[in-house]
Amino acid sequence: MATLISQNVVPKDNCEKPKRKAALDPLDSVQEPDNLKGSDSVKPKKKKKERKESKEAVTEQEAEMKKLENALFGSLLPVTFGNDSEEVDEPNDDSALFFTDRSANSVLSVYEDDVVKGEIVGADDNAKRKPVWVDEEEQKVNINIAKVNRLRKMRKEEDESIITGTEYVSRLRAQHMKLNPTTEWARFDSQAKDDTSDSDSDQYNGDIDTIFQTNEDLVVKGKSKLLPGLLEYAQLVDANAQDPSHGPINSVQFHRNGQLLLTAGLDKKLRFFQIDGKRNTKIQTIFLDDCPIRKASFTPDGSQVILSGRRKFFYSLDLVKAKTDKIGPLVGREEKSLESFEISPDSNTIAFIGNEGYILLVSTKTKELIGTLKMNGTARALTFANGGQQLLSTGGDGQIYHWDLRTMTCFHKGVDEGCITGTALTTTPTGNLFAAGSDSGIVNVYNRDEFLGGNKKPVKTIENLTTKIDFMKFNHDAQILAVCSSMKKNSMKLVHIPSFTVFSNWPPANRNLQYARCLDFSPGGGMMAMGNAAGHVLLYKLNHYQHA
Repeated sequence: MATLISQNVVPKDNCEKPKRKAALDPLDSVQEPDNLKGSDSVKPKKKKKERKESKEAVTEQEAEMKKLENALFGSLLPVTFGNDSEEVDEPNDDSALFFTDRSANSVLSVYEDDVVKGEIVGADDNAKRKPVWVDEEEQKVNINIAKVNRLRKMRKEEDESIITGTEYVSRLRAQHMKLNPTTEWARFDSQAKDDTSDSDSDQYNGDIDTIFQTNEDLVVKGKSKLLPGLLEYAQLVDANAQDPSHGPINSVQFHRNGQLLLTAGLDKKLRFFQIDGKRNTKIQTIFLDDCPIRKASFTPDGSQVILSGRRKFFYSLDLVKAKTDKIGPLVGREEKSLESFEISPDSNTIAFIGNEGYILLVSTKTKELIGTLKMNGTARALTFANGGQQLLSTGGDGQIYHWDLRTMTCFHKGVDEGCITGTALTTTPTGNLFAAGSDSGIVNVYNRDEFLGGNKKPVKTIENLTTKIDFMKFNHDAQILAVCSSMKKNSMKLVHIPSFTVFSNWPPANRNLQYARCLDFSPGGGMMAMGNAAGHVLLYKLNHYQHA
């Protein structure tokens, strides 16, 4: 028994040591201090290798962070390609900040090649970007832009009709840019204008320096020039459809807000309508029992309405206080009629036509006579110029007088060519043109500066009417002149001023205008109201203008 036990006992020196390498705790990989070296603790062989790998990972992460920073915010150091070195030496001089990257065969880099050819973005103002995709079917399609009313505005010439699909798309884009302009700084291809660029391109891009290099009319408020030939318009519901007049309409006028319209006539009623083109709601009616109204007019500031007839007095309606005042007869004068007058653009003066060639000047505020002017012949027509500082008049002697209201003197007098008796006068809002009508139906359009300078030749003579001219009116941008005669049916013409030609489709062929007596354009030019002897006020929408 003792023998068996002794055989099973293993000597201590022959015992195999347990393999603890796989069972080591991760904390054992921590490096021990030098003072512990030589102790009996376990020291794995991978300590140095893991430490090196950890250091390399941190270094790679830092290098990647630097690359991202350089890409986002830029770097003063030159950017190198194909070189993953972790450390970049600082440049010793300024020349290292600029470099030319050349390949193995000494070919210029992309950037330097662009400099040589002048193809850097923005270097050539005339460089055009090619479209990504082109529709080949556009060239095969032809479009008639003269057949559709809303496409006629894209014509460049009056007789133009058929264009290609590509040109149609281009003009549609140009029209969109006109209706939806963008700010200059937000344009992708906006570049500084060269001082040597031509005036047309500068004007197209809105360069203010070209204002003094062109003779174009600067007061045109429309998006584009009005084309001659055919006038695009649409007839709306009559302005006074809710309350027609029982007598001839002698005055129609829009308020400065473009929404209020007054009508007045021989039925002694002054009516106000809110114009929307659909219902035209009546707002108010004022009855004057002792004065058939020959003329009614807003003051330009919109605060009053002046009414007159064949009476020694006239009425003033204060729109703010809703009060009507009867003024007259004027002290010192014995006029039997104050039926014709004009109000100055500054709303300070009312000029009445008096007897025997006299012109009576009345203050709008005090309603008192402040001065008189005397013509050689009878006075028939008046119009103001220069913001109310000057007055033009014409009459029985066929001459046109220019008055300076600051000195109350006539500083120029000239004969209206071919006129025996002047019956109508009107000026453009800027006063550079004026039109004079006569009892023979002739209308002469003059350049005012040339007329005052001694050139009495009219710019254009309009001979489309054959009876006495009773009324004339320019629209707000002086592109349309309305000429009216009340002695003949449909005797009204609209003249295209830039070309001095009559619109061929006016008056409408399918509508009888009756005896037209007065007309007015809305402040924005989008609407036109015309009163006739039948008591109706016809309302039209002019499609060229966007606002009433």
